[in-house]
Amino acid sequence: MNKHVAQRIAASIVCLACLSAGCRSGTTDDARTSRTIKLAFVTNNAADFWTVARRGVEKADTELADVETEFRLTADGTAAEQQRIVDDLLTKGVDGIAISPVDPANQVAMIDAAARKAIVFTQDSDAPQSQRTLYIGTDNLAAGRQAGQLIRDAIPEGGNVMLFVGKLDAQNARERVQGIRDALAGSNIRILDVRTDDVDDVRAKANAADTLVRYPDVKGLVGLWSYNGPAILNAVRDAGKVGKVKIIAFDEADETLAGIGAGAIEATVVQQPYEFGYQAIHKMAQAARGDRSFIPASKQVIVPTLVVNRGNVETFTKRINELRGRTK
Repeated sequence: MNKHVAQRIAASIVCLACLSAGCRSGTTDDARTSRTIKLAFVTNNAADFWTVARRGVEKADTELADVETEFRLTADGTAAEQQRIVDDLLTKGVDGIAISPVDPANQVAMIDAAARKAIVFTQDSDAPQSQRTLYIGTDNLAAGRQAGQLIRDAIPEGGNVMLFVGKLDAQNARERVQGIRDALAGSNIRILDVRTDDVDDVRAKANAADTLVRYPDVKGLVGLWSYNGPAILNAVRDAGKVGKVKIIAFDEADETLAGIGAGAIEATVVQQPYEFGYQAIHKMAQAARGDRSFIPASKQVIVPTLVVNRGNVETFTKRINELRGRTK
């Protein structure tokens, strides 16, 4: 074999080797990009508020061909149940979890342990001391200030008010209370106390009813979680004090919106849970693909709150019912 023939054969072997390597590389890339990304969204209770978040999760799921989602309700609203849910999801091998921690201060260890195995976002309620990758949700301090201004508008003469919430351990609850305190500073409005109910509807109504008996001169009742508004409204109706005791609520429970339309509730501060679900899935998928360029220095993506009052409740109700999948 002469020198030139040998060189051509050697060159051909090199080309074939390169092509073969290229084919193998392409197969690896295809396998990687075709891998299903498993993502989960975990609530902090079973309130209707989360129905809208579920719609956002489902919408994102339909838009992302390589993503499979799981939506998990925390039925009893406890940190222990959330731990069981997270453990189950990690056993299944999920790539990402977006969770609304019930007790952030005492769930840091759980979140950090999960973050070593999967991408962890917080949503709705943050755990800023944890190793979570990102928080998506409300600026609850700002939302509290918004509610505080609504209280001032509803009770310009001043007076006593009582606040109600499921658990004060939750970051969103603490921040909303602080925001309200900030907004009421310098006014003639005094917060009597913050009553908790452990996410129990019956106890929530009982707390409001007890307040009306113990403090007959109370001017306002403020519900910080979604079910608190309806519970307060029912207690005020039973006491025959509709219109006499001003009610400020959070979120968009059906009874709250109906109460606003009827003039029994002054207003409610609403979040955008649809965006919590939609953005959490899209952004976790992006991070799972290796792109974290969307994460700001603050590690927070804030979804603004809105005020719903008698002037816009009809339009808002129509829109929220569409997101809930209702035709009426």
